[in-house]
Amino acid sequence: MKLDLFHSPRMEMLAIALGLIFALGLPALAQDPGPMPPGPATAAAAPSQPQQSTAPAPAASTNAAGATSTPAKVAQIEVPSGTHIPLVLHNGISTRTAKAGDPVYFETVFPIMIDGKVVIPAGSYVSGEVTESKRPGRVKGRGELMIKLTTMILPNAYMVNLNAVPSQAGTGGGETVNSEGKVVGDSDKKDDLGTVIQTTEVGTGVGAGVGAAAGHVGEGAGIGAGVGLATGLAAVLLTRGPDAELPRGSTVEAVINRPIFLDADKVQFTSPGQASALAGPPNREPVRSRIPF
Repeated sequence: MKLDLFHSPRMEMLAIALGLIFALGLPALAQDPGPMPPGPATAAAAPSQPQQSTAPAPAASTNAAGATSTPAKVAQIEVPSGTHIPLVLHNGISTRTAKAGDPVYFETVFPIMIDGKVVIPAGSYVSGEVTESKRPGRVKGRGELMIKLTTMILPNAYMVNLNAVPSQAGTGGGETVNSEGKVVGDSDKKDDLGTVIQTTEVGTGVGAGVGAAAGHVGEGAGIGAGVGLATGLAAVLLTRGPDAELPRGSTVEAVINRPIFLDADKVQFTSPGQASALAGPPNREPVRSRIPF
């Protein structure tokens, strides 16, 4: 008996199984071709990705609604340009010894108020320097001092940049302040004239006495007057005019040249402050300086 292998039940089941495997496996292979390395053209066409920073982003504050907000700016108080600040001097200066670069130290003697609040109390410190010192001439020219105020320190140690010059000064003498803020020394013309007159009178008296002894009173008086006049002029020409001085205790009213901006949270003063008890300078008369001093 001859077996028909192709028509046996076992072979039919095997054929059905192979058909199912083929039918199910082929779509899966078609859908998953597997990873393929990119070709040169594909690699060249792919755009480069920027490198991401690993630094943490700054934290943003959020309000109750969840919206982000930026930090608020510090509130400031403006002291306007042209404000007058009364000061008292702690170290005396004079054209006799002062030179450019020498320090000067002041203190405020009256509070400065803005919108009803004290922003610069009395007792605040102000420092600066001498920018020019010129001694008086022998025949003409007065002593001159130029001062620049640069820094102010409030009683709570809050330091502020300052740009100010004096507008007037009380020195006990005849010093004045011009429109440029320059302290100008006193003149001694009255004493100069007195010196000439005094020496002329003395010379005239001496000459008259000598002339009387010689029997020539008028001639002797004329010679004596000439000698006295020459002596008086020499006394004036051989001396300098009075030096410009700011003795310790001199009062100065400074004027700021540009606005000062103060942090509002650093000028919460509840009192007007208090300046040091510093005696003012005594009244003095102009005195000429002898050469070579």
